[in-house]
Amino acid sequence: MNKNKVIRHQQLRLILYNLIAFTLLFGLFGAIVFGQMRTTLFAKPDRDLTMYKSIIESRFGGSPLKDGSSERSSERFRFGRVMPPPSPRIIPVQWNAKGEIANIQQIGMLNYENYGLENLKFDPSTIGVISNLTMKGTYHFRTLTVPDPLFKDSYIQLLVDVDTEHNLLGNFKRIIIICAAVFILLSITASIILSRKTIKPVIRSWEKQVEFVENASHELRTPLTIIQNKLELLQTMPDKKIVDTFENIALSLSETRRLSRLTTDLLTLARADSTETQLEKQPVDIDELIHDMCSPYIEIAELSDKHIWLRLTSKARIQADPARLHQLMVILLDNALKYTKEHDSIGISTYIKENRVFIEVSDTGIGISEEGLQRVFDRFYREDRARSRENGGSGLGLSIAQWIVHSHHGTIQALHNHPKGVIIRIRLPK
Repeated sequence: MNKNKVIRHQQLRLILYNLIAFTLLFGLFGAIVFGQMRTTLFAKPDRDLTMYKSIIESRFGGSPLKDGSSERSSERFRFGRVMPPPSPRIIPVQWNAKGEIANIQQIGMLNYENYGLENLKFDPSTIGVISNLTMKGTYHFRTLTVPDPLFKDSYIQLLVDVDTEHNLLGNFKRIIIICAAVFILLSITASIILSRKTIKPVIRSWEKQVEFVENASHELRTPLTIIQNKLELLQTMPDKKIVDTFENIALSLSETRRLSRLTTDLLTLARADSTETQLEKQPVDIDELIHDMCSPYIEIAELSDKHIWLRLTSKARIQADPARLHQLMVILLDNALKYTKEHDSIGISTYIKENRVFIEVSDTGIGISEEGLQRVFDRFYREDRARSRENGGSGLGLSIAQWIVHSHHGTIQALHNHPKGVIIRIRLPK
């Protein structure tokens, strides 16, 4: 499976995951809003039913009659006069012991026939429970059945018309469905956009990883090939003395040392990428640390007829890892010594500006191109590969330097040093 197929497959997975997440969120949001709307709409009818139930229990409380009479006289039980309902929307239906409606006259023939109450059957499961009731497939009621306190085995079923609430709820449900469909379509677009943005770092990491492996393989292959060739040559001359094969041995040792440095740098960068390497920060006097570590380099520079000067004026103490800062300065000074010629100078200066500590390593060496300034911190990048190999460079030093600076929450950049040479400028938080 090539890179493009892997990326497309991963992008499709991200689109699917995002779409599922958006759909679930919109569905949950719609369900919550619909549920709240339904509860709000039916709250008033339910309160009316509960209030009517309380009135029945308070005004007609007591033991039911023992005769179990199925008929009620208008003098003893007049709903319209004795107990006016709290809401005119409520229709009280009286069920006698035979399960028949006993107050058709009080209901009114118009309501009785229009609502289809002649088809209404007594349902014991609705006693004491507010439930929904639909008549003729058109009329919607909320209903509550309570025991009749005046007659034995008789009940009063309260009906409240909720057609308006039901229509509002139906319209709201359609709006929710339409909005959900629109949001799902929008979420598809959003999923595609988000997947592309999410996959970009993966692609960059993929490309960097491939480039890193290719460059590392190339850099490791060269010294290994040289060592192998020299050892095979020595194997063909078993009778030779060491003095006769000194050059081959020396070259093999040189390549071995270069290989060791390279593997160390690769391991450092690998640990940096995995955030395995932890800094051991402590108070560090920047000027003192740089002065101490530069002393041997001043002597090395003098042997090569070069000059190193110091201008340490920061007088700052910062929280940093002294071992990593020492490694940083070693990398910068090694590079400066490699790419300067006789009579060139190398300068190290420190100062405070904008409440930050600045460290500058400048030289008057061969300099670097504009493209090189942009890529100098890339891994394995070398301005002149042939000359870098002669100097023993692998193109990893400044990448490690950049990681050290970033680990200390600082910045590092390469600049032209006029009239010639390079300046490496480092900013560290004070």
